[in-house]
Amino acid sequence: MSRFLAPRLAVHRQTASLGAEADLNRGLDLLGEVKAGRMPAMLRFYRPEPTVAFGQRDTRLPGFGEAREASLARGFVPAVRRAGGRAAAYHRGTLIVDHIQPQQDAIADAKARFGFFGDLFAGALASLGVDAGVGEIPGEYCPGEFSVFGRGPAGSLKLVGTAQRVVAGAWLFSSVIVVENAAPIREVLVDTYAALGLDWDPGTAGAAEDLVPGTTVDAVEAAVLSAYGSHAELS
Repeated sequence: MSRFLAPRLAVHRQTASLGAEADLNRGLDLLGEVKAGRMPAMLRFYRPEPTVAFGQRDTRLPGFGEAREASLARGFVPAVRRAGGRAAAYHRGTLIVDHIQPQQDAIADAKARFGFFGDLFAGALASLGVDAGVGEIPGEYCPGEFSVFGRGPAGSLKLVGTAQRVVAGAWLFSSVIVVENAAPIREVLVDTYAALGLDWDPGTAGAAEDLVPGTTVDAVEAAVLSAYGSHAELS
């Protein structure tokens, strides 16, 4: 049992993407439902359509319009998320995990939550053979202190980015795990970051299958559920 997790979590598998903006908004809608007590603490799993999720700060940069066009040119729908951070890209080869939970003082553990979930996702990937760690790697896209990375012969690859939305009485912790087919993600990030005027190292963008060939989204979902199952009852 962990102080960061409700003792019971409902598992919701969203079988089809609702669309880039609608998928982001659905998480916020569920946050409102959980806060109001109309839905229980939950895990939402889904595989998104190709999306570039821009941060609020990105929208204020002179090159934002060009970056939106660059994402569309690569077949990725531009969307703006309410959480912090810089642009992140994902597609059907990624797994998004939204953990939504009521908590009276939701802001109290906000930073500690990043550390706990970083360790949880690193452990899930390690169970599949990934040499995983937690921390920002130099030059990564959408840099974060608690990114999850995997070590490989050519260096470290960012595999999981996390973001959090806290409201009075509940929180949403969203994690994007890049599992398969990293090339399109790397390509669209090269174009969008260039348009935004942001420096980064494209060599840090990768997928779990780059480090452990044959790794699938289904296998990662099972590993994440197993990691959660050691802390909470899943239904």
